[in-house]
Amino acid sequence: MHLTVEEALSIYPLSEARLIAGSKGKHRIIKSINVMDAPDISDWIKEGEMLLTTAYLIKDSLEDASALLQTLNRRGSAGLGIKLGRFWDAVPEKLIAEAETLNFPLIELPFQFTFSDQMNGLFRAELTRSTSVLQSIMDKQRKLMRFALRSGRSRPLFESVSEVIETPLAVISARGDVVFNNSDNTAPKLLEGWPWQNRNQRFRIGDKTGFRIPLLQGDKCSGYLLYCSIDPLLLPVEESLFVQGGELISYHIHSGYEDYFEHAEHREFSGLLRRFLSGGMSCGELAKAAAKLEVELLQAPFQLMLTDTAASGEARLGELLRLKEEYLEQPELHGLNGIHVMIDDGLLSLYPAGPHSPEQFRDWVNTCFANLKFDKGYSPRAALSSSKMKPEGLREAFAEIKECMGMSQHWGGHGNVVHYRQLELSLLLRRIPAETMEKYCTSSLRGLQSREPEYVKEMLRTLEVYLDNDGHVNETAKKLFIHRNTATYRIEKLSELLDVDFKKINDLMRLKLVFLFRSMLEQD
Repeated sequence: MHLTVEEALSIYPLSEARLIAGSKGKHRIIKSINVMDAPDISDWIKEGEMLLTTAYLIKDSLEDASALLQTLNRRGSAGLGIKLGRFWDAVPEKLIAEAETLNFPLIELPFQFTFSDQMNGLFRAELTRSTSVLQSIMDKQRKLMRFALRSGRSRPLFESVSEVIETPLAVISARGDVVFNNSDNTAPKLLEGWPWQNRNQRFRIGDKTGFRIPLLQGDKCSGYLLYCSIDPLLLPVEESLFVQGGELISYHIHSGYEDYFEHAEHREFSGLLRRFLSGGMSCGELAKAAAKLEVELLQAPFQLMLTDTAASGEARLGELLRLKEEYLEQPELHGLNGIHVMIDDGLLSLYPAGPHSPEQFRDWVNTCFANLKFDKGYSPRAALSSSKMKPEGLREAFAEIKECMGMSQHWGGHGNVVHYRQLELSLLLRRIPAETMEKYCTSSLRGLQSREPEYVKEMLRTLEVYLDNDGHVNETAKKLFIHRNTATYRIEKLSELLDVDFKKINDLMRLKLVFLFRSMLEQD
């Protein structure tokens, strides 16, 4: 039973009774009813129990009556009902005054009804209420199930769950940000006691009772669901409905396709960007929608980045979500206020193009990779597009990063984060037939190939390092761990054998192509 004293007094035949003292305690909860038939009944009384009596055991001693009242109040009893007409014609004024002082409900029961009449009336009312609650919960569970099974949801997740359960709610991210709130509570009030434990918990919010549920996937907590105004007499079956709502929200959050913890404008723009990439809307329509949502990334130079991992299925999704969180927390990347979208090709990120350099950006992304501590010898890959000045360049930028990811096995010494400009020449040269590349390399190196194999290998390595260091002899010597004079001698000898002038750009370009072709042929 879960009724307040006030509710119980509205149920026939207890409605014929009269509350003669302790009206301020009328909100006490009646969990059960007991009838006084033993001198030590006060020792057995439970919290929330209402005691009914004819006053037989206290009729001759006002002190005993007062002691009983004190004990009942101390034990958390819901109230005391005294049936008049047999041993007392009226409740003593002193006892009424004491009950009023304690704010303890004292009820004058009518003589014509038995105790069983009073209790049966309450039990019938409680049964009716419980049946109604169960029916309501079953209806809400069916609605939740239909929403969970619906493909291509047309309505927002949080609003729909709140509407089905008929309770205002708030959603708090793991960082303590209020990402949704349709209650009348302010953010500071919602966040009282932050940070919270990862367990279901009731809490006070103003003069109301709330219910807080951590949004868990395994051991990971991505945020909290707060039901902001619940019935303090919440039944266990009602509580299970709130938990089911939390599980539904948690599932959709961890599905990864939509980031419910993003700002609403960013989340809506992410959906539009997916639609644009699939050909569902034009660039002009996307730009107009971005302006309307106050997403300014397309109104200035921007670049795209695509990140992917070698995993598949749920493992891949989990790794991409971890990378997304890392991008959001990395200080420099966080300051760029980028937008991240999960697509079939991986994690797509839209960032402003300046004022950082491509090298700085690659370093920041590599830092994120290192922080996640992937298995030794394995790391995700990310490709950066060139900078685009206008929204019309968005599709071209996406094509660039897709092309880069398509030849990730040929990145070689570029590392796990590449810029399109680093591969642009290779992408262009790949259109040249392999036979033509081989012929060009043979022709360009003919003066060296007739020498001893060890000698050829040593001289080619010297030439490659020299070209990689933009013709700086000192840097070449350092990288090869040889004396500067040795490096100078080898370069002069190469100039003689290959019939080239290292001061001429054309000759340098020809030799650079040789090593690009050799690398591409080896990879193939």
